[in-house]
Amino acid sequence: MTADDDLMPFLLAAMNWREDQQWTAETLLATPEVAHYVIGWMCVGDGGVISHVGDHDAGAAWWRTFTSDDRGYGYVADDVPEVGLAVLAPYRRTGVATALMGALIASATAEGIGALSLSVEDGNEAARTLYDCLGFAKVGRVGDSDTLLLSLD
Repeated sequence: MTADDDLMPFLLAAMNWREDQQWTAETLLATPEVAHYVIGWMCVGDGGVISHVGDHDAGAAWWRTFTSDDRGYGYVADDVPEVGLAVLAPYRRTGVATALMGALIASATAEGIGALSLSVEDGNEAARTLYDCLGFAKVGRVGDSDTLLLSLD
């Protein structure tokens, strides 16, 4: 990914994983705890990958590093980047998420990142199964979400 990549379609897909949630770009940007996943992309320390199917974006996986005074949902520590993952609806359940996470983990490992964290909401069984298979472990809970950590050391 580069600074020119627009994360908004992916953040919308991630936040609207349930059909009953209807986040819009406007509501995302008006919600600081969600907006910081896309505002100011790409800062030093950010990284990510995009999957393409033909000429179309299929999904993205990215990490951002937050601080204790501007935490993400899956915050663990200032030196542990937090992962965002989204696959656009037409490409779900086709292996795109697995490929994205594999590429993201390989990139983070190559950059010497020691661990990655993320948050997964209750009911998002497809995501939870993927994260479990990749070796993420539960390290906390906030509201209706588990905070997961993957050690890359």
